[in-house]
Amino acid sequence: MTKKKMTPSQKRQAIWGWAFVLPTILGLIVLNYYPAINTVYQSLCKTGDFGKGNIFVGFSNYKAVLGSAEVWQSLWNTVKYAIVEVPLGIVIALLLAVLMQKKLAGKTVFRTLFFLPMVCAPAAVAMVWKWLYNQQFGLLNNVFHTNVAWISDPKIAWISVGIIGVWSIIGYNMVLFIGGLQEIPKDYYEAAQIDGASSIRQFFSITVPLLSPTTFFIVQTRIIGALTVFDLMFMVMDKTNLALNKTQSIVYLFYTYAFTNGNRGYGAAIVMVLVVFIMIVTFFLQKLEKKIVYYN
Repeated sequence: MTKKKMTPSQKRQAIWGWAFVLPTILGLIVLNYYPAINTVYQSLCKTGDFGKGNIFVGFSNYKAVLGSAEVWQSLWNTVKYAIVEVPLGIVIALLLAVLMQKKLAGKTVFRTLFFLPMVCAPAAVAMVWKWLYNQQFGLLNNVFHTNVAWISDPKIAWISVGIIGVWSIIGYNMVLFIGGLQEIPKDYYEAAQIDGASSIRQFFSITVPLLSPTTFFIVQTRIIGALTVFDLMFMVMDKTNLALNKTQSIVYLFYTYAFTNGNRGYGAAIVMVLVVFIMIVTFFLQKLEKKIVYYN
């Protein structure tokens, strides 16, 4: 079959189409594709002096990373943070979203207050929570008359940091849940009320199943977000903190090696290990989606 020639009008439309799309394509290449490819390349190299003259060393960096107790500890710290932040952030946000659907006075004000942490600067959030957690003059110890080292005790510091993450993400999750709740037809609730179903029964039999697509989306994105956490750890945990080894995330460790120590090859290998781990987690989540997510 002979290919039809484009008319002058179609050519102009194609040119204008490429002109509008080109900035996005260039942005993806410069900001996404090239850094990803370069990271894979650097993970196979040993960084030269002053960051120049990379030497190809194959999988030596990966062997060093996989054999490092520090890397595995940082990965475990990240998983522990996700265990605290993801479930609590989702459950609390869901309950708040359901309450925000009720007829409450000042509902708009409450929505704004709950979403406020999302627009706060991370540095400001870290300063406020470090003051709250301070062992000597912090608000928590003064209110409860305790002397707890909230972010200096290795046994509880990871929980304290996780609570900050929960507080920071509740508003974002709540807004997504509210959007999902508004898509559920009211007919289901009216029929359930006629049948005599209580509010709790309606929640578990109607709201939770029909909200499962939104819940799954939030779970998946928040797991990825928790596994790549950095700014919270970097601003809350000082380098002299005794609990740093038990709380630093794997991205924090990457930053330390790549930018502080200048060993970018080793740092790139750490990131690639994290990418593979996230891909494995995402793969299992996608397999689980067919069993737990209900679509209308």
